[in-house]
Parts: sequence; structure tokens; C-alpha cells
Amino acid sequence: MAYDKNRRPGGKGRRKVCAFCADKVDYIDYKDTAKLRRYVSERAKILPRRVTGTCAKHQRMVTTAVKRARYMSLMPYMND
Repeated sequence: MAYDKNRRPGGKGRRKVCAFCADKVDYIDYKDTAKLRRYVSERAKILPRRVTGTCAKHQRMVTTAVKRARYMSLMPYMND
């Protein structure tokens, strides 16, 4: 196995930082589908916190925004 300097010997990598906390975002807009697509898989499923690195507060906002965008037909419920 190749040596990776970003991985620790215990198996855990570097802790991800919430992108919304870094930008000091107070509200996640459901109309900004370009930003929301980063938090949705290619099968149109909402990605969990452990994958995206968002904090709990912003993950709840992302989930609500994606669901609103789906309801308003801005994002798909599922992809084929």
C-alpha cells in the first residue's frame, strides 16, 4: 500500500471543516441549486454529514433546502 501523508496510522484522515461555518452562512437558500448539488449524490440522495463534513446545524439546513428545491421542481427526487 502506498504511503499517504494525510492519513494517520490509526486509520482516520484529516477532520473535514464545515464549508458553511467557514463562510459564516446563516441561511441556505433552496434556490441555489448549484451549491446544493454538492450535497446530493449522483442518484439524487442527500449525502450524510460524515461524507460532506458539514456540521449538524448546517446539515439540517441543507436537508430542508434540498427537500424544498425538490418540491419546487428545481432538483430531481431521483436520477435514473
